[in-house]
Amino acid sequence: MIKDFDVHPIQASILRELLFVTTAGFSQLNRKKLGTDLFSFHLKQLTNWGLVEKQDRLYHLSTKGKEFANRFDTDKVEVEKQAKVAVLIVCCKAEKGKNYYLLQQRLKQPYYGHWGFITGKLKWGETILEGAQRELLEETGLKGKLKIAGIKHKMDYDPSGKMLEDKFFWIIKASQLKGKFTEIFEGGQNKWLTRERIEHQSNLFDGVIESLEMIEGSQFLLKEIKYQVKGY
Repeated sequence: MIKDFDVHPIQASILRELLFVTTAGFSQLNRKKLGTDLFSFHLKQLTNWGLVEKQDRLYHLSTKGKEFANRFDTDKVEVEKQAKVAVLIVCCKAEKGKNYYLLQQRLKQPYYGHWGFITGKLKWGETILEGAQRELLEETGLKGKLKIAGIKHKMDYDPSGKMLEDKFFWIIKASQLKGKFTEIFEGGQNKWLTRERIEHQSNLFDGVIESLEMIEGSQFLLKEIKYQVKGY
């Protein structure tokens, strides 16, 4: 996975220059005629990170550098922010004629005390169901039969209109659960609740009911929702 580097504007200009050529010399990269020591320092930093390579006095982007620089907004010369990709898992079970769903209370910041379904970011090179199965096991101690129910694009804003989070969630239904259930863990707790209890639960995350409706349907769904959030 390509890490996020905290690149200096001079370093960003070098990477942008190398996006549009196969190789370039020192003077070609230093179009603004900056001091040699200053420019050399930033160019060396890029080579130390493995983003730029040097051969026969010419510089070019490494494979890692191409991937990183390709994320640039070439007009603003900065890395573009992109939405995160995650899974949201709705665990289901039936007992004594009633349907129960596993809700998780978050006991860490941000959103301390809020209730919602199990979520987690997908890791580099991980399939959707692999990531969901991993998150399910890590968060609950359970394994189950998983089914992709849809995608939810969730955009959270603070009261002033500033975007806080932009995430795509793959909505997963988990059933036929087995394993040693983890109720309390560092940073949260898990609890089985009926639909009625969930609807009356205080401090629900935005979109909990919509997610529940998505896994109850028979069709693959896509929902895009903007929320003004509280308690961040």
